[in-house]
Amino acid sequence: MSDAPADPPVVSQTVPGRVVAVMPAYNAARTLKQTVDDIPDGTVDEIVLVDDCSSDDTVALARDLGLTVIPHETNLGYGGNQKTCYRTALDSGAEFIVMIHPDYQYDSRVIPVAVEILRLGICDVVLGSRIRTRREALDGGMPGWKYIANRFLTTTENIALGQNLGDFHSGFRAYRREVLETIPWQNNTDDFAFDSQFLAQSVYFGFKLGDIPVPVRYFDEMSSINFSRSVKYGNTTLLILAQYWLQKLGLGRFDIFTKPPPM
Repeated sequence: MSDAPADPPVVSQTVPGRVVAVMPAYNAARTLKQTVDDIPDGTVDEIVLVDDCSSDDTVALARDLGLTVIPHETNLGYGGNQKTCYRTALDSGAEFIVMIHPDYQYDSRVIPVAVEILRLGICDVVLGSRIRTRREALDGGMPGWKYIANRFLTTTENIALGQNLGDFHSGFRAYRREVLETIPWQNNTDDFAFDSQFLAQSVYFGFKLGDIPVPVRYFDEMSSINFSRSVKYGNTTLLILAQYWLQKLGLGRFDIFTKPPPM
């Protein structure tokens, strides 16, 4: 028999109060340190960075910063990256999970505010809203076409899903563990529409959604999708809303709204 020590067991139960921040990363070396440095001391128990085959020094820098780093061997896409993030956070026993893009677009100083809203039971899902006013969003560097697209999609989603959120397409999101244990996010796309599916699922399964304002930052180093992919993303988001209502009315059945039977 081998004398090598056995691997430690995976923690599957909740560790009360444990907060894990997860960062789906791709070529984030230029902005990662700023994002991490802004997280208030003592508010996060672990930071997990999942790297989706970056061509820069994201992995090396993340390790230097003391983060838990999981590099993908192949590029799985934005949604596939988040799936690894959430599996890792759940396995670590997180009670509260904060997803923040490491591109410094979102102000990580608001993490403790979002977590406290979850902790108090006011909301189950908290988003960071980049759009308090049109002028602030545009002055912060948000391109005009993105602002118009965001307003159209967010308004449509609010009406379709019965919500009143300021920004459905935020890269800052915080969840209670129960949300990730309930909705079938494993069935979601590996592309950018993962986020739209996740919020529609959260509403479908009865969770409370809310948001907090975050300053908007747009600059050359931040990650973004181009116009053509944005059009595809918008069309997919509208399709998700149609699927949501077809499922609610019993006129269709879709994997993203259907929980698998218990094992």
